[in-house]
Order: sequence, then structure tokens, then C-alpha cells
Amino acid sequence: MKKKAPTAGTWVNWAGDESCTPGRALQPRSVDEVAAATKRATAEGRTVRVVGAGHSFNDQVCTDGLLLNLDRMSGLRHVDAEAGLVTVGAGTRLSDLNLQLARHGLALPNLGDIDRQSVAGAMSTGTHGTGRRLGNLATQIESLDLVLADGTRLTCTEAEDEILRAARVSLGALGVITSYTLRVVPAFALRAETRTMPLARTLEGLDDLVDGNDHFEFFLFPHTDAALVKLNNRTDEPIRPPRELAKAVAEFAENSVFDAACRAGRRFPSQISRLNRAVTRLMAPSSHVDQSHRVFASKRSVRFTEMEWAVPRAACAEVLREILRVIDRDRLDVGFPIEVRFVAGDELSHLSPAYGRETAYLAVHMYRGMPWERYFRSVQEIALAFDGRPHWGKRHLMTAEGLADRYPEWDRFQAVRSRLDPQGTFTNAHLRRVLGPVGGSVTC
Repeated sequence: MKKKAPTAGTWVNWAGDESCTPGRALQPRSVDEVAAATKRATAEGRTVRVVGAGHSFNDQVCTDGLLLNLDRMSGLRHVDAEAGLVTVGAGTRLSDLNLQLARHGLALPNLGDIDRQSVAGAMSTGTHGTGRRLGNLATQIESLDLVLADGTRLTCTEAEDEILRAARVSLGALGVITSYTLRVVPAFALRAETRTMPLARTLEGLDDLVDGNDHFEFFLFPHTDAALVKLNNRTDEPIRPPRELAKAVAEFAENSVFDAACRAGRRFPSQISRLNRAVTRLMAPSSHVDQSHRVFASKRSVRFTEMEWAVPRAACAEVLREILRVIDRDRLDVGFPIEVRFVAGDELSHLSPAYGRETAYLAVHMYRGMPWERYFRSVQEIALAFDGRPHWGKRHLMTAEGLADRYPEWDRFQAVRSRLDPQGTFTNAHLRRVLGPVGGSVTC
């Protein structure tokens, strides 16, 4: 069935494949306005959801109730460089925060590979970068400010440790987060190296690559035997950014050329394996030194949908081999690479996908307009067999019944949720599906 074009009052996510028409949409400028709007919505029996940059790939923002956009509640509000702490508005885009921190000689210790999300959106979904000694972004949260359903304001600190552990990765299910205090580090430079390696050698030497670099990730292209590896390491070398021409050529290849290849693959699926091999032949080695936030984040203009699974680090290579085996066996037409990253175990957030273990994240993608469910369902089945947990901001096909026993602190999170939002003001169809009803029991 052909999708209807969005109307003027419709919210659409970045990928363009999730949308909703809220009953009311507001852009508050202050905590007072958030409190008043939330209190009114609760009294009227409306649900409340909050949107940032719309970079989640599922329907967790969608509502026919009140949709709050916190873009006007952004910016760096307080800096304590000596203590390594900053306070930032929840609606701040990561790209803006990086620039503001740099002016103070500070930086976030780790970032994902895009920086267009809002701080609240990235934190609340467990967004991560890569680096075996570093946790996901939410582990950097020292405290946060929360508006509850009745308009009450709550500052969550270590004094209210149980609430803070629930609120770091909360999917917006507890209230409206209006600001964060984050731990930051002195600004630092990274030496960024990119090169291709045979996939077999990459998987065989995975532990050495992960342990031997501050930040290691790689992309593997189905239907080929190549991996694109990225090795980013702290350095005191002078800044040596890529030349403008080389940068422009790289961005053109990563976006325009790749988009053209994806379009061709969508039209002629039987040619995807040939197109993937052609794309890998275009990948040239590179090396440069730049400020950390410029190295971590990449420009991404190709639109796609995504699923990502957190699996025990030790299972990474086996999971990847099984995914590639199923792609070949079932003749799945997969034009996008699989992205693989690594993080430290996390015991600061009840719903962290990396809770309690060193973790490998495996992200699979499908180009916009192409069928994704068969491929994603196959990947999900494989990940579940290896004790996988889904990234909360990406697509998955799980429900609360299947998720509860994968999170050791699931019941503790649900207890906080029932305490802070007993009426379910901050729920929607997505949260009812993945977290269950407020105060409801889940049979595992």
C-alpha cells in the first residue's frame, strides 16, 4: 500500500518512515512552560511524548496526545572546568554542544558516529560510540532535571540513586528531562586511520584490534570479503586535518556515490553483490589528526532504516559469521554494510543494553524504500540466540515479555516508572509494546 503524504501537522522522523499527528504540539522555552503543559495534558487525560532530532528509527516518539519539542531549551548553561562538569539543556544538539565545549577547552570523552541527535534523545536511548574502556553516552550523566506528570520538578542526583539509574536510559517513560549535568574531559586530539582489511583477518585478530586501540570499529560489506576498519587513538601530535579536497572527495564517495549505488541496488536487487564489491574497491586508506569531535562524527545524508543489537563482546565474531551465512543462504539483498563497535560494561543504567558486560554492538541497515523486515527478523533471531539486547533507538521486533529477562534490573526500572508516572502519562503504543503497561506484570 502506498504511504500517504504527511500533512502540515504531521511529525516525521529523520528516516522518513515513522510519523504521527499529535493532538497538540508545543515548543516550550522554560521549565515552567514544560511543567504547565505537562500538568494540563495529564489533567485532560492526554499522553505526553518528547521529540528531539527525530533520529530514532522506531515509533517511540509517536503520539496523538501532546508532543513537546525542546529545541528552545538548549545550550550550555554552566561550566565547571576544574570539576569536569557542565550543565546543558536537554534539547541541545550534540553537534552544537561539541562546539561550545571546544571553546572552553573541553570535550565529551566519547561520541557516536553522527552528532545530529539532541542530548536527551541520545542519552535516553542508550546511544554509544566505540572504545572498550568507555561506556555509552548515558554513563557521562552526573545528574538530570525531570518534570513529572503533575508538573512537579525533580533533580535526580546520586542522593536519589535509584531514580537516576532508571532515568539515564529511560526512553522518555519517566517524565520530561529538561537538562543534564555531564562529566566532560579536557579537549583532546585523535589520530584517525582508515583502511581496508580482509574480513577473515579482521575477525581472527578482533581482540588485538579492540584492545590495541582507544576507539576501534569496522564496517563489513555483505557479499564481499572486505572490512573497512577505523582506528582512532589519542595523540599529542599537531592537528593535521584532512585537506579540503580530500575531505570533499571522501564525503562525496560516502554519500553521493554510495547513495547512487543504493538506488541502483533498490532498482536491480540482483546486482547488489556486484555493487558492494565495486564500492569496496573505491575505499582508499586515509590518516589525519584532528579534534576528537571532528573525528568521531561523520556526515550522513543517505537515508536508511536501522536495527542494532548489543551482544557479549566474546560472541561478536561468531554472531557476524552467522549473519553472513544467513544472508548467503536466504539470498538476502543487503546493500548496506554492517557496522560493528565496542563499549565497556555499564552498571549505571538499569536499561542499558551493555549492562553488566563488555559489549559489541552490531548495526544492520536497509536503504530507504527497500523491504527490511525479513533481514532484520533473521538478524534478531541470531542476536537473541547469543543473549542479545536491542538498541532502544533502533528498530526491533521484541515485546516486553521477551525483553524483561534480558535486563537484570528490569523490575527496579519498572518500580521507578510506576512511582514517577503511575497514570502512564508518558506512554504510547511503542512503550506499551516494549516496556508493558505501567504497574503491569510481565510473564517471562
